[in-house]
Amino acid sequence: MKKYRVAVLAGDGIGPEVMREGLKVLRAVQSRFGINFEFHEVPVGWAGIDAAGKALPDKTLKECEEADAILFGSVGLPGRDPTLPKNERPERASLLYLRKHFELFANLRPVRLYPGLNHSCPLKESRFGSGIDIMVVRELTGGLYFGQPKKTEEYVVVDEEGSEGRRVFLRATDTMVITTEEIERIAHVGFEAARLRRKKLSSVDKANVLENGVLWRDVVTTVGKEYPDVQLEHVFVDNAAMQLMLNPSQYDVLLCENMFGDILSDEAAALAGSLGMLPSASLGETSELSGIRFGLYEPAGGSAPDIAGKNLANPIAQILSAALMLRYSFKEEAAACAIEAAVEKVIAQGWRTGDIASASEEGNRIGTTQMGDMIVAALG
Repeated sequence: MKKYRVAVLAGDGIGPEVMREGLKVLRAVQSRFGINFEFHEVPVGWAGIDAAGKALPDKTLKECEEADAILFGSVGLPGRDPTLPKNERPERASLLYLRKHFELFANLRPVRLYPGLNHSCPLKESRFGSGIDIMVVRELTGGLYFGQPKKTEEYVVVDEEGSEGRRVFLRATDTMVITTEEIERIAHVGFEAARLRRKKLSSVDKANVLENGVLWRDVVTTVGKEYPDVQLEHVFVDNAAMQLMLNPSQYDVLLCENMFGDILSDEAAALAGSLGMLPSASLGETSELSGIRFGLYEPAGGSAPDIAGKNLANPIAQILSAALMLRYSFKEEAAACAIEAAVEKVIAQGWRTGDIASASEEGNRIGTTQMGDMIVAALG
């Protein structure tokens, strides 16, 4: 029986509630697929601050370092976060730190509008007739967010007559840097993701204006030659943003650099109607020793403290994040597909948490725990 060690960081707000359902579903697939999970639950976020004085306690980081993957909930409480310096607040001090510490360079965010949830999409049905099923693959450690120099400085303008016309302005500088190596490794992730899906990859750039866009397009084209079974197209980022609204069904995998991926993944997320349906994965390199690709898996939404403890949160994003962990870190594709099929079955049966229920579906509204139970039952 295969054994995997998972660091479980439930965090704040609704994090513990949805994590409980995610673990429930993972335990349900163990015997069926010959898997043994070893879960190590440790505090993070305000739970870490309250327990050990900081958002990422030393014990929590150690458990993550010893794990094969991290299953993450959510961190941050809007009512408490402003009481801390910015660098000590939960998101920066725990989630962003973990991404950097483990060199998690690839972010995958699948966006799917399930049959039966068309009412939750802001677009007319004529815009997505065949459905919406997109994977946004985002480079996570380079580009404009990390390039140097990055600074704000003063500069002085003096008129020709002397200092009486002297004015002081501020100039902000951000540098967009991307390397061949960074593009190659994220391109491989994108093409490999496309191979598991509908075998089409749309590479997003701004090659008509930006030098890094030219390099991006050239390198992705070269890498694409290693994947002759995947259809490659190039699209400018502004056109990609427009096409997501006009005809999202045309996209399978969207491959993006850091900033473009940040923007387009949020735009695409709106198409699914609820953050409670959206999982995500942040991946590092595959270990040559174990064959496991280390990753951090989390819902795309936040801690939602206003509904915490009320059995209202949608656990599906957390459950689908667990399925992504099975697929991308552990190569347990059959188990991942089983969880995704169970979610689809429950949605098809009409069961809804409040965030995805229409006015006519009030009778089928269920809570966090019940949704987890339904998905376990659908697993058989």
